[in-house]
Amino acid sequence: MNKTNKLPVLGTWLRRFLSEYITVERNLAVNTQKSYRDTFKLLLPFVGNRLRKQIERLHLDDLSAKVVLEFLGYLEDERGCSIQTRNQRLNAIRAFARYVASSEPVCVEWAASIRAIATKKAAPQPLSWLSRSEIDALIAAPDTKRHRGRVEHAMLLFLYNTGARVSEAVRVRVSDFRLDEQNERHTLVVLHGKGGKVRQCPLWPRTMQLLAQLMDGKQPSDMVFISQSGQPYTRYGVYRLVERNAQRVAWLADRKVTPHCIRHSSACHLLQAGADLNTIRAWLGHVSLDTTNIYVEIDIERKRKAMELCNAVPVKSEQPWKQNAGLMDYLDSL
Repeated sequence: MNKTNKLPVLGTWLRRFLSEYITVERNLAVNTQKSYRDTFKLLLPFVGNRLRKQIERLHLDDLSAKVVLEFLGYLEDERGCSIQTRNQRLNAIRAFARYVASSEPVCVEWAASIRAIATKKAAPQPLSWLSRSEIDALIAAPDTKRHRGRVEHAMLLFLYNTGARVSEAVRVRVSDFRLDEQNERHTLVVLHGKGGKVRQCPLWPRTMQLLAQLMDGKQPSDMVFISQSGQPYTRYGVYRLVERNAQRVAWLADRKVTPHCIRHSSACHLLQAGADLNTIRAWLGHVSLDTTNIYVEIDIERKRKAMELCNAVPVKSEQPWKQNAGLMDYLDSL
C-alpha cells in the first residue's frame, strides 16, 4: 500500500465500534463487550511499541495482518494464553475489521487481510466435575460460624443448586426471587444469562433458607451476595472463593476446582438422577441441545452400565477346531 495514502485513524473507528456498534446496533452481552474492550487494551500498546508510534497516531493500516499475527504469538508465548483465548482475541479483531469494511469501502482490502487470519485448532479440554461426596465436602468447607463463611456456604450451594454461571450468580438481586406460598411450590430464582436471556430455576428449601438470611433487611434492588469488603462479588472474587474452599478439602487440594466445575457437576448429577437432556438444557440455559450432550460423554457410570448391557457372552464351540476336518474343503468350495 502506498504510505502517502494511509487509511483512516484507527482510534476513530475503534470508538465507534466499541461505543456504538457492539452496544447499540448489536446489543452484545456485557461480558462480550468487556472481552472486546480488553482485546484492544492489549493490542494497541503492542502495536504502538512494535511500530514505535503513539497509540493516538495509529492508522488502520498500521494494524496489518503481520502485526496481528505477531500479537497472537505474543499472547501465547509471552502471556501464556491458551489457544482458546488466542482465538477469542482474534475474533474480536476480525469483528472490528468487518465493521470498518462495511462502512468504509476503501478499507475492504485491509479488512480482508485481517479476516483471512485463521483461528488455531485446539484440542478439546476434558470437562472437570465432582462426585456427590466431593461436592458435599466443598459446600461444607466454609466456616459457618463466621458471617463470611455463611456467605461462602450459601454461594457454593447456590451455584450447585442452580448450575448458574459466575456472571449469573454475581448479578442476582433480591427482586429476582419468586415465591408462590399459596400453591406451596418451590421458590424460583430468575437468572439473567448470556445474551440477555432469562430463565427460572427452582431452589431447594435448604438453599432458600440460607439465602433468606442474606437478604434479611435488604431492598429489592440490592445484590444478594456481598463480599467481605461490603461490595457485590465480582467474577474473580467467586473464582477465589471456590479455589480457597477447595483447598480446605484434602482430596480436592491438588485439583483445579472452578465455579464452572460446579456447574458441570450439577448437570452430571441431574443426568445421573434420571433427568432428560432437554430438562438439563433448560436448567443450564443452553441454547442448543448439542451443548448439553457433552454430559452424556463424561458420565462414566452410564457408559459402564451400557457396556454391561452390550457385553456379549462368548459362545463355546460344540467341537474343537481340530475335529472339524471338512472346514477347509468347505472354504475351498466357496
